[in-house]
Amino acid sequence: MAVRSCLALWTLAVLSVPAFASNSAWNGMTTPESTKITAFTPYYVPPGAKSYDSTSPLLHYQGTWTESFSSAYVQTSLRTTSEENSAMTFSFTGTGIEWFGNTDNRHGVATVYMDGKMVQEVDLYSAKALKQQRVFWSFNLPQGRHTVKFVNSGKKNQKSKGTRMDVDALVVTLGTPTALSPLGPLAQNLQPSGSVAQWTLVQNGTTGVNAMQLAVISETHALMMDKVEHNPLSISGHPAWGALYNLKTNAVTPLNVQSNSFCAGGTFLSNGTMINVGGNPVVEDSTSAADFGDVDGLQAVRIFEPCDSENVGNCDIYENHARIRMASPRWYNTVMRLQDGSAMIIGGSLKGGWINNSTTNNPTIEFWPPKNIHGSNGMPIHLPFLVDTLSSNLFPITFLLPDGTVFMAANQDAMIYNWETNTEQRLPGIPNGVRVTYPMTGTGLLLPLSPANGYTPEILLCGGSTVDDSQAGYDISSQAPASAQCSRMVLTDDGIAAGWAVEQMPAARTMPDAVLLPDGRVLIVNGAGSGISGYGNVRGQVGASNADNPVLTPVLYDPAAPAGARFSSAGMPSSDIPRMYHSVATLTPSGRVMIAGSNPNLDRSEVRYGTEYRVEWLSPPYMSAERPAIVSAQKKIGFGEKVKMQVRLPSTAGAVVLMDLGYVTHAVHANSRMVYLETAPPAGGGGNTETLDVTGPPNALVYPPGPAFMYVVVNGVPSEGVKVMVGDGKGPKVDDGAWQK
Repeated sequence: MAVRSCLALWTLAVLSVPAFASNSAWNGMTTPESTKITAFTPYYVPPGAKSYDSTSPLLHYQGTWTESFSSAYVQTSLRTTSEENSAMTFSFTGTGIEWFGNTDNRHGVATVYMDGKMVQEVDLYSAKALKQQRVFWSFNLPQGRHTVKFVNSGKKNQKSKGTRMDVDALVVTLGTPTALSPLGPLAQNLQPSGSVAQWTLVQNGTTGVNAMQLAVISETHALMMDKVEHNPLSISGHPAWGALYNLKTNAVTPLNVQSNSFCAGGTFLSNGTMINVGGNPVVEDSTSAADFGDVDGLQAVRIFEPCDSENVGNCDIYENHARIRMASPRWYNTVMRLQDGSAMIIGGSLKGGWINNSTTNNPTIEFWPPKNIHGSNGMPIHLPFLVDTLSSNLFPITFLLPDGTVFMAANQDAMIYNWETNTEQRLPGIPNGVRVTYPMTGTGLLLPLSPANGYTPEILLCGGSTVDDSQAGYDISSQAPASAQCSRMVLTDDGIAAGWAVEQMPAARTMPDAVLLPDGRVLIVNGAGSGISGYGNVRGQVGASNADNPVLTPVLYDPAAPAGARFSSAGMPSSDIPRMYHSVATLTPSGRVMIAGSNPNLDRSEVRYGTEYRVEWLSPPYMSAERPAIVSAQKKIGFGEKVKMQVRLPSTAGAVVLMDLGYVTHAVHANSRMVYLETAPPAGGGGNTETLDVTGPPNALVYPPGPAFMYVVVNGVPSEGVKVMVGDGKGPKVDDGAWQK
């Protein structure tokens, strides 16, 4: 089914399910104001920042300005000018500045100077009159003294009727340097040494919304989702909490997300459409979405159609909550693509909270589009595993296996689930009492699949915590040590009988991200050396963070190396940016790793550990090597189909791999996958453009139909990835009867 016809059918379908709007929100409390429709403006002063009203004597005005008074203005006052070259100058000490004012159809264009240098022209026009709008922001300035100047340029948008410019308030990010806790015995000091190949780490770009969720959608863009909060990026007169990030230019385009996507999950379907499902009701009145969207995101299904162009101006999230929603509410759910191109939505919580419990647990799966399977007729299907794994069982770690079953890990347990027969095969428990799912968060990967060993699946689980999940928050400490354990199992009869093989990372981590690289190795980055996920719950919180002792040096894991020699941080740079709760990392088509996020706070905060918008780029040594290149390739590859690729190889032929870069959130890299393709070497000797014969994956079990990135790898050096569609590109089958239910 074509994307749009499938979407049209979804739009017409009505699911007869309760709205659950009365369910309580964060920690079981909904404030009366949280559903009251009031103006949710971008103006906000986060902890660790300071506001200066337009009447402050520290703001210096030049030219002709008038003063207005209204309760709609910050501190009831506003300064306005329509005179060309009128200006406002302000000197401050900090790392960021935000300018708030009005916008309407009589405003013109302002020029912004930072430390004497022109940095931006700001069009203040809007068709609708809006108050307390963030019209300019600049973060990540060097710590110290700065001067910002706003000048009325006298120019205007063609639609504008005037050249107004006004100042309502300025907010300064003070930027007190973060004093990181000493890692002590919780982690080793992992520094580059010797003459080994060096990795590079650079900070470049800002996300505008906290990157709580991250998925690469094309060769040029990644999609980020956050929760409702006062992010600096705005859309339609309010803060945005979804955006598209240009991987080449670092430009950010806001998305018009309508419902609260706090701790949602996501995946791509077989036609390339991405779904983002679940979330939370509003959390506080200060982050209410009631005036411009759906208050409750718990049952939301947000649809993002394929958008492969470099111009993403017309790409957006589609929501229609009256007609398109899940059959049950889910917060902290995992979403996984199946061999038929549909999505399995797994577990979660019925409402906001922290550690799951029997009153909030949603121990079920459902499918998107809904299926009439096992007599469910589109409604949720009970999963005993998600009852037995209470309480630390949110965001379960799952992967589709090459026989069509599903590996699932939660808490200290694991199983293989046959969704077609609705049967569970319990696996040996994770060793040494280590819990691997939220809030004792570890990470997991399906190691690369290869025809050389018949696509034998092997699972790797790393990090987490041995903290008792039955304890109250006040009995848990932010200094409780994380786990350094990695557990690995081959999912064959013999491998299961042998059980988990245990290794130790050089540094203990909770909330780590494990990223598959095109050369088959695993990068482990981000995380904390102590505490657990979440905020505002445990003893010894740092700011609001439940975790402390950020682990700042990545580690590389080579699954093919001998046991005891698989971990290395040689040549690895250390970051100075803590990346803990709500941080992400992903491989990008270029071969670099994008690292973003971290926000253990209810709303945007600038105190330790504050809301992080900076993006870091970690480049493996292969980025500076002579690299192969894919000159041309088919954009669609069928199962078992033999195709020809034009490639440029520096030497002899290497491997061709298909990769699903995953949907990343809360250390879960859902659908992350790497499959080696059967390849016939070219006749030439390398160095020129060659024709490479490649065979698509043998079936939809080895690689489920949908989008992939294809890389050519020669001697451990990958090409840049190109996006392809695996399968016929059609959407998953829609069961009309299940839809009507």
